[in-house]
Amino acid sequence: MRKIILTLTILLSFIINAQNPVGAWERIHTSKNGKELKSVVIFSESHQSISIYESKTGRLVHSNGGTWELKGKTMTEVVEFDTDNPERVGSAVVFDINIDDEFLEIVGSEMKFSRLDNGAPGDLNGAWLMSARIRDGKKQERDISRPRKTMKILSGTRFQWIAYNTETKKFMATGGGTYTTLKGKYKENIEFFSRDNSKVGLNLEFDYEILIKTDDKKLVSQKNWYHKGFSSKGNPINEIWTQR
Repeated sequence: MRKIILTLTILLSFIINAQNPVGAWERIHTSKNGKELKSVVIFSESHQSISIYESKTGRLVHSNGGTWELKGKTMTEVVEFDTDNPERVGSAVVFDINIDDEFLEIVGSEMKFSRLDNGAPGDLNGAWLMSARIRDGKKQERDISRPRKTMKILSGTRFQWIAYNTETKKFMATGGGTYTTLKGKYKENIEFFSRDNSKVGLNLEFDYEILIKTDDKKLVSQKNWYHKGFSSKGNPINEIWTQR
């Protein structure tokens, strides 16, 4: 009896995980002018983003993202940023998907993505908002509820950062690629950068630490990512990111 229960538990867990989009997904396709493109989608537990860029040059073609919810086969996304269609910001986009442990397909389209990871093994899996900078030893806090946002969204192996404004619907910049976390070191490999294609291929290393702040009165915990190193321009950065 115990073996049957254990088998059913494992099977149920597999089914649930197979239907969970959290992680990173990739689609390789060709543009109208014959360029090979990568489309990479990252899902955290609450937010998602897609970046489409040329495989060889890293030139950004398109990016959009926001919150998501999946009920059965129906995905509902509320747009927070869109590089080409800012008028979509704040609106809901609804479509059906087919998903298993290997593929995610948008029904009625040619868009079929292969799974890159399921949120593991990166310590930083999730969506984060920049909440503070430390300059000259002084902490400069940012209100993460304001419409002007800088978000980083990470799966287990992929990352994307985006600067945007949900009130003005303006998109400012984005970049992303692959990352690793090991022994307090966070390493990025840049695959696309909307402001400067010359940064593509750069490898950046940072110190990182995750701290959890608990408010016993409100019964909530706040997860903060402390991020310190040098930017792609060589400038020192010391930032704090708060998980959404």
